[in-house]
Amino acid sequence: MIGSGYVGLVSGACFSDFGHDVICVDKDAGKIAALEAGKMPIFEPGLDTLVATNVAAGRLSFTTDLKAAVAGADAVFIAVGTPSRRGDGHADLTYVFEATREIGAAIDGPVVVVTKSTVPVGTGDKVEAILSEVAGDFEIAVVSNPEFLREGAAIGDFKRPDRIVIGTEDARAQQVMRDIYRPLYLNESPILFTGRRTSELIKYAANAFLATKITFINEIADLCEAVGANVQDVSRGIGLDNRIGSKFLHAGPGYGGSCFPKDTLALLKTAEDYETPVRIVEAVVQVNDTRKRAMGRKVIQALGGDGKGKTVAILGLTFKPNTDDMRDAPSLAVVQSLLDAGAKVRAHDPEGMEIARAMMPEVTYCGDAYEAAAGADAVVIVTEWDIYRALDLARLAKAMNGQVMVDLRNVYRATEVEKAGFAYSSIGR
Repeated sequence: MIGSGYVGLVSGACFSDFGHDVICVDKDAGKIAALEAGKMPIFEPGLDTLVATNVAAGRLSFTTDLKAAVAGADAVFIAVGTPSRRGDGHADLTYVFEATREIGAAIDGPVVVVTKSTVPVGTGDKVEAILSEVAGDFEIAVVSNPEFLREGAAIGDFKRPDRIVIGTEDARAQQVMRDIYRPLYLNESPILFTGRRTSELIKYAANAFLATKITFINEIADLCEAVGANVQDVSRGIGLDNRIGSKFLHAGPGYGGSCFPKDTLALLKTAEDYETPVRIVEAVVQVNDTRKRAMGRKVIQALGGDGKGKTVAILGLTFKPNTDDMRDAPSLAVVQSLLDAGAKVRAHDPEGMEIARAMMPEVTYCGDAYEAAAGADAVVIVTEWDIYRALDLARLAKAMNGQVMVDLRNVYRATEVEKAGFAYSSIGR
């Protein structure tokens, strides 16, 4: 497994739990040393235990030596980062191609090389060309096998997937991939074999569609506020239609994280390159960016239209619960809007504060929600961590200077919050 970040580490740990021998490779010697000491580079529920169990069983190991890891392998997975490239939004494939060249130089026999990283259509063709140039005459098949892991629920997603997508028309590679995923196939997880380019596009199409559902219900939420309707009831009303489904219809401050922002941009770039525009996705990206900035203005409005000299408590910084991922988190835009308006910001998050501190040094970071609320004029729920779902509202109000609550995740009912003395503002209600 080349790359020991989120996808590589979770996939490697799960594959080893299936009984396979897995070596996770990373160029970061510090990360490898930490992993060998049992320290995880990311927060993902259950991952530390899963890694420790399989290391102890001798099935999972870590190294910086790619050549030694690749030698004799039946399959080599590329699971390195593909961040958005500055300037045009295309996926930056630098790490993928660097890893491919190193893999090619290390191959010593027949092998299946699998792109697990999210890559644009046609990347597998380029990987195949590099391997043909570097690796010599060994029998090599290049396969696309996109991941569909939700941060915070990745282990369950890997072990109980909706589907396993494998892009290859090579019979030997298909058999190798069947063997690797055999434990899931026995549990009747469907394996979808497609062409490689089709597999690459499936990942982008899936994420773009989910981002579209989120953005759609967020715009409907704005309409609900204007006409006096309740977006949660609208979501239930349309979600009970099995053609639509209830998932990803929860109104909020906009999507963030490591996948949706960069994958929608990469899909737009691919569509532009092939002169086949995807106008719906263009609108999704634009609306989502605008929405995250608008959430800061929503807080200012709840404060009476002026943030200067006010103190705001932010509860939840990560883009979603059960992760420490701050990438493109809505909190970043909300906090910046508040700082620009002259407000002071105090914040708490169960897992994200260490990373957030480097990104937002102007913020005061606190030990819990009540410390964050101390002396604040408003409290804002940005990420719906469980610990914020049953706050002692009377204690919270007592700690504060003002009595404003802005609930960007619709965690509470207006009646219970207003009973505690708060002026309450939520999304689409």
